[in-house]
Amino acid sequence: MTKKERVLKAIHHESTDYVPYSISFTQQAYERTKNYLKDENFFAKIGNHIVSLEHAPFEEIKPEYFRDEFGVVWNRTGVDKDIGVIDNHLIPEPDVDLYEFPEPDETGIRNVIESCLKDKEDAAVFFGIGFSMFERAWSLCGMENILVYMKTEPDFVHALMDRICEYNMTIIDIACQYDIDCVHFGDDWGQQHGLIMGPQCWHEFIRPRMERMYRRVKDHGLLVCQHSCGDISELFPTLIEIGLDVYQTFQPEIYDIQAVKEKYGDRLCFWGGISTQRLLPFESPEVVAETTKKIINIMGKGGGYIAAPTHAIPGDVPPENIVAMINAMAPEKVF
Repeated sequence: MTKKERVLKAIHHESTDYVPYSISFTQQAYERTKNYLKDENFFAKIGNHIVSLEHAPFEEIKPEYFRDEFGVVWNRTGVDKDIGVIDNHLIPEPDVDLYEFPEPDETGIRNVIESCLKDKEDAAVFFGIGFSMFERAWSLCGMENILVYMKTEPDFVHALMDRICEYNMTIIDIACQYDIDCVHFGDDWGQQHGLIMGPQCWHEFIRPRMERMYRRVKDHGLLVCQHSCGDISELFPTLIEIGLDVYQTFQPEIYDIQAVKEKYGDRLCFWGGISTQRLLPFESPEVVAETTKKIINIMGKGGGYIAAPTHAIPGDVPPENIVAMINAMAPEKVF
């Protein structure tokens, strides 16, 4: 069984010889692990089952300040060196005409995908659209502002969300021309308890656009994956209804994994489950390995699970724990 076959079987709720897995790193964690293992090529040896692609260009406009394709400037002078914090609001008032949307970089998107497919190993290919709806709105307006506008300026929010959706639809149509397996949408909706914007606003402003984008992916015959940190359990029935196949990330601090597996495990594939919030940073390698195997045994029964840390591994995780997790996931010891 190939890695791609293993992933697709898991998504379709079929048992596999072992549970597929995928591990990503923040830059700090990557460097620490590389130095710990004294191996420049350690990442290629992990055995990841998913190749994640995304065209998200950033231009460094001054040291540690990066501008994205929408013109948003991200300040990475602080602790967060991977994303940063926003340095400017491009839509300072609730008027969508104050901002001119860019055209999707078709050449850049095609180059990223073609380069990957040319050299890709045996793995499933997920093409990502990050900041796909709510996050793009708040990155342009400010988090507090967009939440207030949902109550005070709903027409503006609808217009803004429609513009974001149309931009993404163009990207979907380009990406789905290639031999990829899944489109992965990134958009954080959850807090540690409940939704950031509440269910009413999610259903009014976000659901209709996600449904359109999911449907477009399905029209191309591909799978749909949704990333959201936090507690979005109240959305699972709706997400399944509008076509979601894979939910990532799946935080054990938030969800009762046994209960979620029993309730939704035959309709939704879960990707994640290995805690970057508590387990990986603070427990011993032995506990990490034991807990990883336990979660895989629960979630992997009958398919419907891709083992992974709940997020890109942060810089505070000891390399010994990363190695313990990898060895617990892999069918044979890797390091």
